[in-house]
Amino acid sequence: MSDNRKLLALLQRPLEPTFYPKDGGKTVVDLPENYLTERYKPIGESLQTRFSSDAETRIAVRATSLPDFRFAEAIPRRGDFSLFIPKHRKIAGDLIELFMNQPDVDTLMSAGSYARDRLNPILFQYAMAVAIQHRPDTKNLNIPTFLELFPDSFVDPTVFPKLREEGAVVSQRDRITIDIAMNYTASDREDEQRLAYFREDIGVNLHHWHWHLVYPGEGPNNVVNKDRRGELFYYMHQQLIARYNVDRFCNRLARVRPLTSLREALPEGYFPKIVRSLTNRAFPARPQNTILRDLNRIEDDVVLTINDIERWGSRIAESIDGGYVVAPGGNRVPLDEQTGIDVLGNIMEPSALTANSQYYGNYHGHMHNLIAFSHDPENRFLEGYGVVGEFQTAMRDPAFYRLHAQVDNMFHRYKRTLQPYNANQLGYAGVQIQTFGVQLNRANAPANVLLTYWQRSQIDLATGLDFGPQGNVFASFTHLQHAPFTYRFTVNNTSGAARRGTCRIFIAPKTDERNTPLTMDEQRLLMVELDKFRVNLTPGVNNLVRRSEQSSVTIPYERTFRPMGLSNINLPETEQFRFCNCGWPHHLLLPKGAPEGMQFDLFAMISNYADDTVNQEFDENINCNDSHSFCGIRDQLYPDKRHMGYPFDRRIPTAMRTLSDFTRPNTNMTSLEVQIRFTNTVIART
Repeated sequence: MSDNRKLLALLQRPLEPTFYPKDGGKTVVDLPENYLTERYKPIGESLQTRFSSDAETRIAVRATSLPDFRFAEAIPRRGDFSLFIPKHRKIAGDLIELFMNQPDVDTLMSAGSYARDRLNPILFQYAMAVAIQHRPDTKNLNIPTFLELFPDSFVDPTVFPKLREEGAVVSQRDRITIDIAMNYTASDREDEQRLAYFREDIGVNLHHWHWHLVYPGEGPNNVVNKDRRGELFYYMHQQLIARYNVDRFCNRLARVRPLTSLREALPEGYFPKIVRSLTNRAFPARPQNTILRDLNRIEDDVVLTINDIERWGSRIAESIDGGYVVAPGGNRVPLDEQTGIDVLGNIMEPSALTANSQYYGNYHGHMHNLIAFSHDPENRFLEGYGVVGEFQTAMRDPAFYRLHAQVDNMFHRYKRTLQPYNANQLGYAGVQIQTFGVQLNRANAPANVLLTYWQRSQIDLATGLDFGPQGNVFASFTHLQHAPFTYRFTVNNTSGAARRGTCRIFIAPKTDERNTPLTMDEQRLLMVELDKFRVNLTPGVNNLVRRSEQSSVTIPYERTFRPMGLSNINLPETEQFRFCNCGWPHHLLLPKGAPEGMQFDLFAMISNYADDTVNQEFDENINCNDSHSFCGIRDQLYPDKRHMGYPFDRRIPTAMRTLSDFTRPNTNMTSLEVQIRFTNTVIART
């Protein structure tokens, strides 16, 4: 076993004691006696004997002088942990730093083994996962997904008793798959339920959690201060809202309304029907027409008023309009064309990189808290936060999209202060896209017609069933899927010399939910990035082919859901499946479309690589670089000098009324009309 892989023993069944057998009883962690909690110390010897007899692998934990973990014990072990609560976020950042500072893997294993049974499990798993991903001696370790550790954050709780029964009564070879019903949180009488397949998609919520794992808001500077982190916060969430709005059109619903007023009733209710195994309590519901109120939750250290959030929002808006933010001491930091969006993103979230936390406060984070605690703003009834209070569950709630539509509008307010891109910034002399098309990967498929449908897939939930059955227990769930397709280009390079470029592909609806044509400015804000990749153009005509599964935005199903148990612990690292699960789930690459077919504009351009490059080479096919559009590249610069969302992140001259008007002057751009047809059938994954 390589030295660092023993850390995987700490990342399984998070509520079970560390000494409890892992990997179906094959692996046991031998703890020093003083590492046992007070409950188990008196019977430590018998426990070690009882649980080690069938072990194939034993991991001996070295007794070392232990760090002081008392600061982290301020979060109750069997309580809630939220990165939106400032006290919790600070503790998490300090714990990440503690784990990062351990001198070697053995010492990290020792500190982690002691902390694991004493700290809040979600806090521990988050901090340890961040540390593992960022330490030079562990960063290539394949960590499990949050779904494996805490399936209760993603799955209808009615399946867990069935899974436990199946695992306890039925031998491994005879176990059947338990189905997770669609639409279990509301009936079709609730219009918002039409988007439940999007909001409650397991892959979508895992993406949101994992992005924040890669880009934590607190911790050591080298962990938090990544290249263009604030801009990535803006762009990843902007694309979430664009995708959500496009799918709302597909389901005949209007765009989500931004949360412009915190003093109006919130008409959208949400009843999550999720039970947290950590506390055995359900996430609270929020009835329709809830009034948001000031929060006075002293125990959670969340004390704030609606006035506070409004004041922070006003200050951010004033700074956008003025073109600068105010740093401590009154110094002005310009919101310039190059770095302004990055500065603004770090203020808006906010992260530890915010230019002035005292002045600009916690605009986005505390809006989450305002909604999350709206059912019990003073903690009178000892109710925890709703699903909007956690990264891994927030996207289930319709209110999340209203909140982020408002945040998105603040970013667009800044973008509108910038001049439109000029001809030199948009064009690429000597590069002509002559033909462009897309087609399903099947014989005789019609051109420019894409297909979506429902797919039923399986996941193994055994790793997260604490004190549950050994072996595998499978559940099936139904999600949107699309048929694979391929883009084909003919590009003429008339320059007489070899050229390099960046191909950018976007899709946007042509009409809204009422079939009213969208204006160019409306359409550009709904442009969904599908792919971005580098191309080499020889002089003359070039034929380019790009498959949908190569998208720079998404990660494949296997990386979202494949279990990474300790059964793989002894494989050479070169044979290990690279488990880099930051990225949009590939099964939701395309909007849903409509049964009768829905019309979209597919846009492609090839920009000048000389203006795109950050002077670093990377291979999108290795080291998890394939989902760099939302996630960047680990330990490197973001691989595109252009602003994220280019060329649609800025306003477009009013004379350009349509997408054709925009592309016509530029031979390096093109667009075509495509149709997405949705088939309301369920196909099992093969």
